[in-house]
Amino acid sequence: MTDHTAYGDIGAAPTARDRLTRWRLVLGGEQSDGIGEAAALDADDLKRDETLRDLYDGERRSGLGASAPKVARWLGDIRGYFPSSVVQVMQADAMDRLGLTQLLLEPELMEAVQPDINLVTTLVGLGRVIPERSRATARAVVRVVTDELEERLRSETVQAVTGALNRAARTRRPRHSDIDWNRTVAANLKHYQPEHRTVVPERLVGYARRANRVERRIVLCIDQSGSMAESIVYSSVFGAVLASLRSVETRLVVFDTAVVDLTDQLDDPVDVLFAVQLGGGTDINQALAYCEGLIEQPGETILVLISDLYEGGIAEEMVRRASSIVASGATMVALLALSDSGRPSFDANHAAALAAVGVPAFACTPDRFPDLMATAIEKRDIAAWAAANDIVTAHEPDA
Repeated sequence: MTDHTAYGDIGAAPTARDRLTRWRLVLGGEQSDGIGEAAALDADDLKRDETLRDLYDGERRSGLGASAPKVARWLGDIRGYFPSSVVQVMQADAMDRLGLTQLLLEPELMEAVQPDINLVTTLVGLGRVIPERSRATARAVVRVVTDELEERLRSETVQAVTGALNRAARTRRPRHSDIDWNRTVAANLKHYQPEHRTVVPERLVGYARRANRVERRIVLCIDQSGSMAESIVYSSVFGAVLASLRSVETRLVVFDTAVVDLTDQLDDPVDVLFAVQLGGGTDINQALAYCEGLIEQPGETILVLISDLYEGGIAEEMVRRASSIVASGATMVALLALSDSGRPSFDANHAAALAAVGVPAFACTPDRFPDLMATAIEKRDIAAWAAANDIVTAHEPDA
């Protein structure tokens, strides 16, 4: 409910009557709920009860009718009477139960919806069928969410990537201002001089001075199948953040049965998302062939394949291609999902086959992605990193 509702202050312990009122709203007031008159509803509670009844008691796909203005008023009501977390659940249920996806093509309806990542994935799925009159509103809704995600993820990503680049660039002949004193002392403890109570370093450890040059090349290769919608949203945001770093060259490639390079749109996640076309087949091998052609300096290249690995092309050739990329010296990882939506569906046989040729395959949450990139940049063991973070990387092939 809203911060100060008929239930009283959310921070306060609910009374017995408050609990009965909540149960009355949950159960819907039918005679069998056993509450009866013990939970009288005030005017606000009656309005909440009406909005819940429209969604959960009406016939599937007809409870709100086909009127966009009526739906817009209903969306305004739930935003006024429920907290954001509940609104997001009710909006998602309305899409499913009442068939509101097509009504999202109406600009006045999109203005009434609370922007969240579920709504963005729905709009990405609608893609090119969104009429011109609604396109500007749809972009504005998507931008609200991508801006919020970028604000949340940018600082940690920049810190993790630049820190990893600094550590990877250590030198034993640093200038004084570039000396890493902690590591220098640790490396020279055997040269401790008791009479002087100090360490006399035999060698210095520090950071190499970089002249704004590209030090790592990152290729994000993203599956456009419908199940990957949330992963595409997060990938577009991370792509924009990585593209803003001078020391990292970032490429973004999306694919289904065709391959599209969206690198020139990387600075704006909204442009990327509206260039994506969800659905269709999947040809991972073809996408890897294109990405392999982008690799000019394997030792400095990190290829991130984001896919559920349901290959529609030649699976054996996909695995051989991945093996060739790893053998060239490039770092490759397969993310089965880049999202917060729990365990994804994926092809376990292909995940196991990739792992066998040196390509760890696992799902990753957005909050873990910056540290994953830092691990790859420093050329540490990605499988060991995943294990240390309780991420499952051992996939048993299906019988």
